[in-house]
Amino acid sequence: MAVVRIAHTIWEGDVPTGKGVITFDSSGIPDQPVTWASRSQEANGKTSPEELIAAAHTGCYSMALANGLARAGHPPTRLRTTAEVGFSPRDGITGIALTVVGAVPGLGEAEFVELAEDAKANCPVSQALKAVPITLKATLEA
Repeated sequence: MAVVRIAHTIWEGDVPTGKGVITFDSSGIPDQPVTWASRSQEANGKTSPEELIAAAHTGCYSMALANGLARAGHPPTRLRTTAEVGFSPRDGITGIALTVVGAVPGLGEAEFVELAEDAKANCPVSQALKAVPITLKATLEA
């Protein structure tokens, strides 16, 4: 049986001046405020759909890469994944730039990059976000 996660948003008002609260029903993470300004300008302590997508993508991608590395016989000591989700009020989500830096004993840079690209192509969140360009920069810690 598939696992289902639930969140909901209560929005009040129009888009330019309204405000909302995102509730994470499944996890109980504290409610997060959201406004159009936090989405299209500065965050000012509020989240945005794009930040939530970035968080989901880094979590999923890190798990996919850790799994791929372990299957290749090189479990990582640490992965630090960042996602930058671009948003334009006119064009919507314009792209996602993933960056991962890994500490993986005994693994060369070329194999790390190959496994990192495979994780990008196959993690479930990457699969769900195929409508936008996703780039990746993968490096091993020095």
